[in-house]
Amino acid sequence: MANAASGMAVDDECKLKFLELKARRIYRFIVFKINDQKVVVDKVGSPDETYEDFTAALPANECRYAVFDFDFTTSENCQKSKIFFIAWSPDTSRVRSKMVYASTKDRFKRELDGIQVELQATDPSEMSFDIIKARAI
Repeated sequence: MANAASGMAVDDECKLKFLELKARRIYRFIVFKINDQKVVVDKVGSPDETYEDFTAALPANECRYAVFDFDFTTSENCQKSKIFFIAWSPDTSRVRSKMVYASTKDRFKRELDGIQVELQATDPSEMSFDIIKARAI
C-alpha cells in the first residue's frame, strides 16, 4: 500500500519478518532498504548473531532501516528484551537518499507494531553497544 505523502510502498515480507522476529524470535535483526519506491528486506540475522554482526550488516555509505532484538539483564537479574528501530543514515550517503529515508521513516515504523526504542544514527559511534544498552535499561 503506497503512502500518498512519500509514494512509498512497504513490501508484505517486511511486516511478516518483523512479526517473526517479535513473536517467534527467529531473527536477531532485520535490515530494510528502499528499492524502486518500496521498502524491502535487505538482510536478516539469525538468533545467534551478535550486535557486531548487526552493525557489520549495515552498509557504510548507504541509508537503511533496521530492527534489532536486544536481550539484556536488568539490575534485578531479570532477562528482558527490547526491539530497537534504527534509522541508519550515514553522513557519506547521498543527500537524495537521506531525504527519502527521512521522509518515509515514520510511516514505515508505524507498519512495525511493537517497536520499543527508536534510534537515529549517522555514524557508528551514535549506535554503539553502550548506547543501545543504556537506552534499553
